[in-house]
Amino acid sequence: MAQVLEFKLPDLGEGLTEAEIVRWLVSVGDVVAIDQPVVEVETAKAMVEVPCPYGGVVTARFGEEGTELPVGAPLLTVAVGAAAGPAAAPGPDADGSGAAASAVSSEYSGNVLVGYGTAGPAARRRRIHPRTPAVVQPTPTTTAGPTPTAPVTPVPVAAGSPGPVPVISPLVRKLARDQGLDLRRVPGSGPEGLILRADVERALADRDRPAPAAPAPAAAPAPAVAGERIPLRGVRGAVADKLSRSRAEIPDATCWVDADATALMETRAAMNAAGGPKISVLALLARICVHALSRFPELNSTVDTAAREIVRLPGVHLGFAAQTPRGLVVPVVRDAGSRTAESLAGEFGRLTESARQGTLTPADLTGGTFTLNNYGVFGVDGSTPIINHPEAAMLGVGRIIPKPWVHQGELAVRQVVQLSLTFDHRVCDGGTAGGFLRYVADCVEQPAVLLRTL
Repeated sequence: MAQVLEFKLPDLGEGLTEAEIVRWLVSVGDVVAIDQPVVEVETAKAMVEVPCPYGGVVTARFGEEGTELPVGAPLLTVAVGAAAGPAAAPGPDADGSGAAASAVSSEYSGNVLVGYGTAGPAARRRRIHPRTPAVVQPTPTTTAGPTPTAPVTPVPVAAGSPGPVPVISPLVRKLARDQGLDLRRVPGSGPEGLILRADVERALADRDRPAPAAPAPAAAPAPAVAGERIPLRGVRGAVADKLSRSRAEIPDATCWVDADATALMETRAAMNAAGGPKISVLALLARICVHALSRFPELNSTVDTAAREIVRLPGVHLGFAAQTPRGLVVPVVRDAGSRTAESLAGEFGRLTESARQGTLTPADLTGGTFTLNNYGVFGVDGSTPIINHPEAAMLGVGRIIPKPWVHQGELAVRQVVQLSLTFDHRVCDGGTAGGFLRYVADCVEQPAVLLRTL
């Protein structure tokens, strides 16, 4: 007799406790193999394909697309057993439907591979250990003979009908979700009714096109105006939680200074003119920053509130703010203190590209000890950064632009940048924070200062 096994949302690691269903990859009645991806979910860190740890026939799914589930919640049930055995009992799907089919013999073994980012051979992979699946005993049925296990031919979903909607890619589904568009009301123009990006954009344009004005009754009251509600989920929700916690727990203070970056820009130009990989301004600022942290280790620390202790960290893992289509993320450059400017530039480039493609892993986004925020790329001069909890400080860098400056006793046009430091006042006083910021500014103005330590 076949067994019906319940597969639950596994622990995705890195402290993640919930995930949102983005796209089901299987339907009730489909035959799945061991380690076959069955659902695509979005966590606070990345897009994740979750594979099923055993093979058989899908008898039920739990949760519609857009539903947020906690770790340990049921995802689906699979009938597992001898191929010639009796049919498994039908189980309820999210919309009340069910299916019965002969089970495919299989055993669960090994770890589950989970891909981060978009699916494909280039997707980055990591291993997770799902909980042992619960066994659900099936209810015997009176159906005579085994149910055929031939592949199910996909049927186009008509506009307005329940169940999964065929969409060409998760990005198109996300576009519709962000704009509040119900994909079940969008007719697909692709093969077998597949919804394309052009279909979604056409539906959005039709929806947003103003309707012809009609005269309202003179006595009719003015309709109430309701604002748009946007769920705080995924990356946006994680950012909101972290910033709120930072403001609630950390007594921060900010100091700032203007610096003449002309010599730094000339040094970068000379380095790049010498050949080899190009060195970015961010890489030079990072090199200055990690050197300053070696002189002021108080700022490379965290506070253990339970033990009432300041924990000074042995290495510098440098985070940097990166804006992506999914929101603000902070990738981390490991062991930044032991890297050259060329190595830092290469790692910044790799992580920035991964952030744009949505292929960063949770390991790429955690473990930072200090953050460098280059908000100058947005064309602004200054800011008061919010500390990336549980770190103790963040250095902000404004745009580098020509400004009047007194240089060697005379007024001149120089390349000027504003630097700001927000720090946890529990780990140090203003003198330490000011000393760190002043040293960074001195290195920006005179990069030769770093030669002492090379």
